[in-house]
Amino acid sequence: MTAEIVFKYFPNLSETQQQRFLLLEELYKDWNMKINVVSRKDIDELYLRHVLHSLGIAKVQEFNNASSVLDVGTGGGFPGIPLAILFPEVHFTLVDSIGKKIKVVREVAEGLELKNVVAVNERVENLEERFDFIVSRAVAAMPTFVHWVKGKIKKESVHERRNGILYLKGGELDEELKGYNTARIFELTDYFDEVFFETKKVVYLPQKFKG
Repeated sequence: MTAEIVFKYFPNLSETQQQRFLLLEELYKDWNMKINVVSRKDIDELYLRHVLHSLGIAKVQEFNNASSVLDVGTGGGFPGIPLAILFPEVHFTLVDSIGKKIKVVREVAEGLELKNVVAVNERVENLEERFDFIVSRAVAAMPTFVHWVKGKIKKESVHERRNGILYLKGGELDEELKGYNTARIFELTDYFDEVFFETKKVVYLPQKFKG
């Protein structure tokens, strides 16, 4: 699977964006040999399983220029790096508690010349900044994740959709989302044709604030 799968679903990319997506495979294959951040079987399907999957968030929510997004537990840079390529005027902070993973994120961002990415080796609870949206890819059950990011979302929204969490998840979510009455589930099969996405979803959870 090549970068063409990204261009299929995002046909209006600039030349710079296309070049950056094309370069992703080379950068990740190179760094993955030094520091394993993507499983061996997944590296051959990088564009499907990691890049396009990450961009599922963009099908649900377009980020306005100058807004800020936090990617929690980014691992090797997903979903943050693909989203940062797609939204070059949005500020992305990618955080992970594992230093070697953040090293790869920094090197990939540098290799792509992404000026809108900051990679932080830290636990998310220790960050002081607030963000418009928080994104992640199934790093924990929703109640745990909500606890981790408490107080990290800005109160004032600059998008039509209220600030909150956009979470890439798979499988059956009824039990996990019990008690989150405002959660909304977007099926990625509504946006992508590939079989890989049959159980994949984006969960949007708007931030609650006490008045």
